[in-house]
Parts: sequence; structure tokens; C-alpha cells
Amino acid sequence: MEIPVVWSVALLVAALWNLAVWPSFWRRVTKDPRARDAAGRPTRFFTVHAVLVGVSMLLALLVGVVGVLGLVG
Repeated sequence: MEIPVVWSVALLVAALWNLAVWPSFWRRVTKDPRARDAAGRPTRFFTVHAVLVGVSMLLALLVGVVGVLGLVG
């Protein structure tokens, strides 16, 4: 893959940032009282944030892979 080194590094930094930030956000969401109803079932708040975190982590991994491919390619 032919992309400038600066862009590859920027992609890696973005990926690392997301991989560092989203897990701590997820921990806060799971401890939030709005995440579960009175019976302990996940709420829409929980579900929406689970999808948000999951998609963000997947994108971080994909961006990181593109960054690495840009450096080695």
C-alpha cells in the first residue's frame, strides 16, 4: 500500500487513541445505573453504547491495520 509515512503514523496514532479511550468509556457505561433496568436486563442505553463502542473498536483496529500496511508497504 502506497501512502505517505506521515499519514500512516497519523492512522496508527488515531487507532491507538481509540483503543485506549473506548474501553474506559465502556467500563463507565456498564457501571451506570441507566445501563440495567430494575430486573437487571440491559436497557436501550446499554445497547446503544455497546454498539457504539463495538463499532468504534472495530474501526480502530481497521485503521491501525491500514496504518501498519502503509508503513511496511
